[in-house]
Amino acid sequence: IFAAFVVIAFTGNFELFTKYISLIFLWVLAHNFVALGSGFITGKLFKLPLADVKTITIETGIQNSGLGLVLIFTYFDGLGGMAIITAWWGIWHLISGMTIASLWKSKT
Repeated sequence: IFAAFVVIAFTGNFELFTKYISLIFLWVLAHNFVALGSGFITGKLFKLPLADVKTITIETGIQNSGLGLVLIFTYFDGLGGMAIITAWWGIWHLISGMTIASLWKSKT
């Protein structure tokens, strides 16, 4: 369902995406890395088991971009800029979350 929301927002605003991706790309990337790092560090600071550290890292790093898209389309008439940021946010979260999960799966 989450992937469907992202695909719908992305395809409906592809022109805006190509126009503004250079402005939002690094912001979304930095935000995600800070969130992933915060989750990881929090788990380690509290000396949680590795499985819990992994869970907190992914849950903190992969925020609710699907919820953001629903809110934007429901209450803000799909404002292009907001939808583009949230769509890229969702795409990047899928990429980073799956990458981290795959790396951790191969190491355990």
